[in-house]
Amino acid sequence: MIVEQLYTKCLAQGAYFIESDGEAAVIDPLREPMPYIELAEKSGAKIKYIFETHFHADFVSGHLDLAKLTGATIVYGPGAETNYPVYVAKDGEEFQVGKLKIKVIHTPGHTPESTTYLLYNENGEPHAIFTGDTLFIGDVGRPDLAIRNGLTKEDLAGMLYDSLRNKIMPLPDHLIVYPAHGAGSACGKSMSKETYDTLGNQKKTNWALQPELTKEQFIKEATNILPPPQYFAKNAMLNKEGYNSVLEVVKKAENALDLAAFEKHLQEGALVLDVRSPQEFAKGHIPNSLNIGLDGMFAIWVGTIVEDLNTPIILITPEGREEETVIRLARVGYDNVIGYLSGGIERWKEAGKELAQVESIPAEDFARRYEAGKLDILDVRKPGEYTAQHIPDAQNVPLDYIYQHLRELDKNKHYYVHCAGGYRSMIACSILKREGFEHITDIAGGFNAIKNTSLPLTQEICPTTGQPK
Repeated sequence: MIVEQLYTKCLAQGAYFIESDGEAAVIDPLREPMPYIELAEKSGAKIKYIFETHFHADFVSGHLDLAKLTGATIVYGPGAETNYPVYVAKDGEEFQVGKLKIKVIHTPGHTPESTTYLLYNENGEPHAIFTGDTLFIGDVGRPDLAIRNGLTKEDLAGMLYDSLRNKIMPLPDHLIVYPAHGAGSACGKSMSKETYDTLGNQKKTNWALQPELTKEQFIKEATNILPPPQYFAKNAMLNKEGYNSVLEVVKKAENALDLAAFEKHLQEGALVLDVRSPQEFAKGHIPNSLNIGLDGMFAIWVGTIVEDLNTPIILITPEGREEETVIRLARVGYDNVIGYLSGGIERWKEAGKELAQVESIPAEDFARRYEAGKLDILDVRKPGEYTAQHIPDAQNVPLDYIYQHLRELDKNKHYYVHCAGGYRSMIACSILKREGFEHITDIAGGFNAIKNTSLPLTQEICPTTGQPK
């Protein structure tokens, strides 16, 4: 028996490959099919089933391309309705994969069709559960993504409580819990950095599985969550209705643009997406570019910031990372990549074209300026991070909701921008520059670096208890 977790940090997402006796199953695949096909070929197996735990909202699943290329059957849980052929399983139904069995456990709550899959090993013993967004390590899925048909988020939270109590918690403690997401995903709010655990340990440590927790308390806590990123509903619809083949998307985007063609698309309104590191972007970039670095939670932030999935995009990438960029955009439904500038930013420089810059200073320099006089500071971390500890008088403008806060900001002021480590702050700086804010300074290293200076900070608050540390 092979059970392999394919964890993608960019999306904080876990897909799974299961193989036994020449047959294989894939659970919650990412959009590109080749990693799963290659695993099957390596183990000499045929992919028989593609199990989806629910209609994903935070990424476009790869089930359609994978099924087309392998002939595998797509399986959803009870109540799923799609615009393409699938097998809708019944609660308790079992599927044979080689010498293994996979049992369907309907666990509605995150969404109505949400399903957990229980894996039995070759000896017929329960081995693991694949919980999707029903149960995470340290948390549970948010219940506000499928509010329709008269269901409120409170209704769904109540269903989730019942699913956890009646379907998950009675299972054996030794089971391995394999969730769909980990820390960094917006599908929950307090997920662990660990990507799997035993069910027994989760019963001890996960707030949602504590025996004294009432249904009313659970509903209150589960629904106390920030709104989801804007792309979630759009990705869920793609997963439900269907989408273009990622192979066609990549082929179309493999388009090395010369300078004239790049400028033509720029003049026609295409978005210049610069995926280099924050500090490379700061030193010199094409005016009005949006910076979202590849070496971070790239896909999540593109989905959060770029409102229209059909936005025409032209790329500035590090050399050799063009295809990677296109695939990672496609994972969250951004399929309209026109191409990339051949030669990258160096080609732009060589042609003597205008370059814009963002002032980026070390935390120590920021501290000296702060001590010399009052500064206008934008803290673009999430509200919980800000509450835990921040610079006094800093204004919290979470990057997730920066466009909603623009009217509160003054273009005549000089803003000093920071996040936790320097990744989000440069995204924010690039947005502010695009919106006409000329006086912007990034604090390199973010709050992590600021804490090592002599700057005064608020008392540190524990994010779990809300009490001073």
